[in-house]
Amino acid sequence: MVRYMLSWVRAQLHISERGQDLVEYAIFTGIIALTLMAVGALFLTGALADMATGIGNCIDFVSATPCAPF
Repeated sequence: MVRYMLSWVRAQLHISERGQDLVEYAIFTGIIALTLMAVGALFLTGALADMATGIGNCIDFVSATPCAPF
């Protein structure tokens, strides 16, 4: 009887799992992206600041800094 009732409820509610994998992959990808950004923000702050300063000095044509790519 319970099995019949569950099948009737599923038929009435039109329960579908279509697209569920796509949503799961999107959430998983978002979590990975946020984790990578957090790691970059926490551990690479000094390196990123130095790079931005070097680019700024090259753009401003400060003569004391070499603007070589390496």
